[in-house]
Amino acid sequence: MKARDLHNIPANIPDVQASPDSRKLAIDQVGIKAIRHPVRIMERSGGVQHTIAMFNMYVGLPHHFKGTHMSRFVEILEAHEREITVETFQRMLREMVEKLEAEEGKIEMSFPYFIEKKAPVSGVKSLMDYDITFTGVIRKGRQNFTMKVLVPVTSLCPCSKKISERGAHNQRSHVTVTARTSDFVWIEEIVDLVEKQASSELYGLLKRPDEKWVTERAYDNPKFVEDLVRDVAAVLNLDERVDAYVVESENFESIHNHSAYALIEKDKRK
Repeated sequence: MKARDLHNIPANIPDVQASPDSRKLAIDQVGIKAIRHPVRIMERSGGVQHTIAMFNMYVGLPHHFKGTHMSRFVEILEAHEREITVETFQRMLREMVEKLEAEEGKIEMSFPYFIEKKAPVSGVKSLMDYDITFTGVIRKGRQNFTMKVLVPVTSLCPCSKKISERGAHNQRSHVTVTARTSDFVWIEEIVDLVEKQASSELYGLLKRPDEKWVTERAYDNPKFVEDLVRDVAAVLNLDERVDAYVVESENFESIHNHSAYALIEKDKRK
């Protein structure tokens, strides 16, 4: 825009979004989707991890408002200067609801998270990535936070091992934990929990002695998809910081052209 054009901007620009609407239909969620933003996530080791997150940000719109102010969502995101923790994420949710003059709101933040792991025998280091989603919701005056962690693992079929004279089929499995928490829980804690219940955990880099160890570890620790979700749920039941959870496992079968799937859902406060 040229400097002389600035004089042509009206002093009072109409706020169309704030104008009344006569249809008397409230909107449950209105906002922005799929906006990418750099963030910094605190690590259990004390470090800070730089990653890129995908945000969805919504508020409830009362029936008497024509629209919401979309630019304010981005302003709220920019105000946090890339430092996102569970605490600042919750604060950002409250700010969004206040600035958008809403009673209800929701923010979803999805990002890849990397954990350095050592191979079981050689000790060689490599990174494993995990898909994480933070979800914050304000509804009916209450604020909730859930953390979703997708952990890839190995599962070996107990039936295959039992009926076969040589070997057993195994596959990669995605175990997903969605936990509503009342206190702080590290991402690494959920990852550790799941990997300990699997036939074997995965590694980014393995030498031959490591591959032998992982293969034999899985063979000695067979798990059905049902075993995976039950074993993870049993540990979550003991964690007082977890108010509610959903545990899912999808086994990408190596001898079938379909997946095996199981889910357990529990609200511990009911």
